[in-house]
Amino acid sequence: MKLYFYSLIIILNSALGFGQAAEFSFEKDFHKFPKAKAGQSLTHYYVFKNTGKAPLVIDSYEVACHCTVVDFPKYPIAPGKTDSLKLTFDTKGKSGNQDREIVLFANTKHKETYLRFKVFVEGEKKK
Repeated sequence: MKLYFYSLIIILNSALGFGQAAEFSFEKDFHKFPKAKAGQSLTHYYVFKNTGKAPLVIDSYEVACHCTVVDFPKYPIAPGKTDSLKLTFDTKGKSGNQDREIVLFANTKHKETYLRFKVFVEGEKKK
């Protein structure tokens, strides 16, 4: 009987644990840089809070090209804690309107979170 009771407690505790998830809450998920000249390296920090009930773990990210790099925390972010992601965009060889998307993969309910940024890049002058 004791074994049955303890097994039931473990099963119920596990079921409650599966319902808990981490959740991103970004101050802003979109950033517009001021006009930039080709060749500049642009940096922006996306500040977020884990509003979920479990530690937030960012696994990876996807971007359209190697000109965009995201540095993210490699450690779990506790519920209620705030942290940031560092975006670096290399404008070398770019010109005109740049509208980019970052896809974050984490242990959140929706698994994918999207961030965007825009910038107008003035092309390099031909000599």
